[in-house]
Amino acid sequence: MPSSMIVIDAHEDIAYNYAAYGRDYRQSAYFKREREVDQPHLAKSGISMVGLPDALIGRVGVVFSTLFVAPRRKDRSSYEAVTYSSPQEAYQQALVQWDYYQRLVDEDERMRLITSQADLDVVLASWQDGQAIEAARQGLVILMEGADPILEPKQFEEWFERGVRVVGMAWEQTRYSGGTHYPGGLTPLGRELLDVLASFPVILDLSHMAEVAYFEALDRYEGAVVIASHSNPRKFVDTDRQLSDLMIRRLAERDGVMGIVPYNWFLSSDWRSGDPKAKVPFERVLDAIDYVCQITGSAAHVGLGSDFDGGFGVESTPQGFDTVSDLWTIGEGLRQRGYAENDIAAVLSGNMLRKLRQALP
Repeated sequence: MPSSMIVIDAHEDIAYNYAAYGRDYRQSAYFKREREVDQPHLAKSGISMVGLPDALIGRVGVVFSTLFVAPRRKDRSSYEAVTYSSPQEAYQQALVQWDYYQRLVDEDERMRLITSQADLDVVLASWQDGQAIEAARQGLVILMEGADPILEPKQFEEWFERGVRVVGMAWEQTRYSGGTHYPGGLTPLGRELLDVLASFPVILDLSHMAEVAYFEALDRYEGAVVIASHSNPRKFVDTDRQLSDLMIRRLAERDGVMGIVPYNWFLSSDWRSGDPKAKVPFERVLDAIDYVCQITGSAAHVGLGSDFDGGFGVESTPQGFDTVSDLWTIGEGLRQRGYAENDIAAVLSGNMLRKLRQALP
């Protein structure tokens, strides 16, 4: 594998972890683990896997970094620090997380916000052959997970100016779309937002959209670029959080890419919280990648969207995963299965990079 190769992780809740648990992204996962021993929030957050030092070691050169807020519900203790009960509250919560990303890149030269082709080029150049690891820069692409912080469709222009380059319409149900555990299609406001998004150089993220809304979005959306940032095949776990074979094929027809999540709950219907992590082998992640390749006929429509520290931790990931740096080992796993080097590179970063190149101004 060329030494300039990187990993693109299409989904990490970096700002949410800071807002909810005070986790400083600049600190390693191991540092956080030492600091958080016996902390009560571990039952909600899991044991940390994410930190910039770990990411750089694992050549995670680009991260789609979320603005994540959750609708306030009676059973919502896991996300209480970022819940909302009105669009204005959603907007304010997302703005706090946006500010965290601004502070990260202002205070630490190892990170850069990617809002344009030029920004992406700077980040990629820092990983080229011959560069010292100290010169490596990680690019952050801001992804809005659930569109309720957009006060009304035309207000998306403000978020675009703030640097949002990927938008997911749903998490659970939003004012715009049905979502996970909440079946339904796009709302009239959602259809209006789709039209607005299509007029901007952004990526539409279909993860978490209810199935009816998912297909409706693919049919209606006139923008060029779609992904499912963190979704697994329903073949492995049959819930509405995953993508059916037809959903995967339709995504591929739009030249979309889905990011595989190394999360036991999404990879094995036999795994339960509290089971040993090793009950789900490392190879199951490779199985999920391979399944998408088989369904779509190539390696062009699958990447990685770890969702690490997104409500689960190391104890809930397959055997062989300890920190975000271990995403790199997926490449060797695919190599042992006989994947060509070009296809390995496509899965680790090339496919998501293609989508960024198509979308960024």
